[in-house]
Amino acid sequence: MKVKIKNILVSQPQPTDFEKSPYSELALRYKVNIDFHKFIKIEGVSSSEFRKDKVYIQNHTAIIFTSRNAVDHFFRIAKEMRVEISDSMKYFCISEAAAFYLQKYVQFRKRKIFHGKQNFNDLLDIIKKHKNEKFLLPCSDIHKLSLIKLLDANKINYTKAVIYKTLASDLSDVDIEGYDLLVFFSPAGVKSLFKNFPNFSQNHTLIGAFGPTTIKAVKDAGLKLDVVAPTKTALSMTVAIEQYLNKANKK
Repeated sequence: MKVKIKNILVSQPQPTDFEKSPYSELALRYKVNIDFHKFIKIEGVSSSEFRKDKVYIQNHTAIIFTSRNAVDHFFRIAKEMRVEISDSMKYFCISEAAAFYLQKYVQFRKRKIFHGKQNFNDLLDIIKKHKNEKFLLPCSDIHKLSLIKLLDANKINYTKAVIYKTLASDLSDVDIEGYDLLVFFSPAGVKSLFKNFPNFSQNHTLIGAFGPTTIKAVKDAGLKLDVVAPTKTALSMTVAIEQYLNKANKK
């Protein structure tokens, strides 16, 4: 028996222009309340912590960026440690948006900045054409193992550099039991749920998860999964929720 959904909690910040987002359309069409709350926060690793890992930026000829957070914290660390980034440094970004974001820190030169199409496999195809480079991978303490496995499998010469941490946000102002559906986008979000609500019991609460690592985290936590994306018929979480609502909210 499917539970009728009235209140949804999305474990991400509210879209900048909510009225134009797919979530707004969902709320209007199905008369549901959708709240947003960041379940995780990003905290930069200090330069003294970074030094303990004995990773030397200047020993690398190329950098792989998988997010804007990685870009921001890499240049913060470099500045704190007074490391001068060589003009010959090459940058490999997961998307065109991330590549353009680099302009905040470096002069944009197409010959030194490469990007994929939002998918790491696309970027990996480009990286493989530059196998002679010594790559640096700035990342969080919680990172995708699939990405690491791909680099290892393709024998890419790289060094992992943890430059920021993914921590649980304070959710003390959230009435977690007041929601019919909780939507997660990362394993860290699931971890944050139990850090903030150690006695959380799913009962009739529905759980939605985006991506294989998040799905695994939900199952590992002993929770029942109800809404999943991406799938062949639902590439986004909003479409997956809509498909569930179509079935659950019918009289």
